[in-house]
Amino acid sequence: MNNPGMGTRNREIFNRPTQTERRKELRQSLTPAEAVLWKKLQRRQVLDRKFRRQEGIGPYIVDFYCAECKLVVELDGARHFGFVTPEYDANRTRYLERLGLRVIRFENKRVKEDIDGVLKTIRDVIGERLGD
Repeated sequence: MNNPGMGTRNREIFNRPTQTERRKELRQSLTPAEAVLWKKLQRRQVLDRKFRRQEGIGPYIVDFYCAECKLVVELDGARHFGFVTPEYDANRTRYLERLGLRVIRFENKRVKEDIDGVLKTIRDVIGERLGD
């Protein structure tokens, strides 16, 4: 298996062709919290790191992904998945962590009310991941 986030893209893991239409739909219908965070993450605004939105990783589509940092940022409360159980979230996180990815989650409310705190947490985790 290719090492995720190291530049080599494995279509069995990343952005499976069967997910293309769903990923496009999700990018075109961001939740308000996703839109707020995306404005801050896009165009390398956070520590000059590239984030992608609605990235397919295995059977899942994650909200935001930085391949260089092997970091997944998820917003809880997103309407995209319908009814999501804690068990589903736990299985999803375990899967992503088995790939060597770090998953951090924020409540939608926190993104809207404390975007600076959210960005500080993301910067801190990037620093940890890259050994800065």
